[in-house]
Amino acid sequence: MIQVCLNGARGAGDSAAVPMSPAALAESAAAAVAAGAAEVHVHPKTPCGSDSLSPRVVAPVLMAIRAAVDVPVGVTTGAWAEPDPVRRAERIRSWTVLPDHASVNWHEEGAEQAAAALLERGVGVEAGLWSGTDGLERFLRSPFAPRVLRVLAEVTDPDPMSAEDSARALLDGLGARPGLPVLLHGEDGGAWPVLRLARRLGLDTRIGLEDVLALPDGRPASSNAELVGAAATVPERISGGPPEFRAATVDAMRTAPEEP
Repeated sequence: MIQVCLNGARGAGDSAAVPMSPAALAESAAAAVAAGAAEVHVHPKTPCGSDSLSPRVVAPVLMAIRAAVDVPVGVTTGAWAEPDPVRRAERIRSWTVLPDHASVNWHEEGAEQAAAALLERGVGVEAGLWSGTDGLERFLRSPFAPRVLRVLAEVTDPDPMSAEDSARALLDGLGARPGLPVLLHGEDGGAWPVLRLARRLGLDTRIGLEDVLALPDGRPASSNAELVGAAATVPERISGGPPEFRAATVDAMRTAPEEP
């Protein structure tokens, strides 16, 4: 499964291709799904471009995207959108239109409160575990770990030479929780090396203008659809088998062949 991450914290100042308004996000989502994306991840934004968890911001974005595509749609609950943990959970409980799932960054204060609020409302939780943080350790101790939809393994190492090693270290730590579905992705210079690793391991992955602004050959991406199309051409060496193997196996990384 390839998930498209439409915008993230980026804005028009980063690239004119980054969609911002509900209409632009819906158009970008439709093109990305047509190119091969099976899910959408989005950061709803205020008119001035700030991420927001307000129901007045979240609802129009979800409604516009769902009118354009028939795939699961998830949103962020990042602390930058609402720094106060209590207020963040209140915002989630106030949503008038619900996403299919939402990412919760486990290294942030208030992660468990956010997860609890989401689960109370029937929203799936993507447990965001960032490399280079204590999120993995917190998650492994959390009573919510068995209840998440998947682990969103986020490799924050932007160095294309070391990002794969950082990814393998993160996945190795997840071996303490076997059987959890994993979506593995990187960012900036590490985005494409980590995506190629995810494809080799048969793990879910994601790509989009949130994570990277350039195609594998270094050319600026003109759209999320172009990034998804490029990701879809990366071969998946571990194929076939039941979905739970393709989506959840991290032990496979120990035996997967290195890329030539």
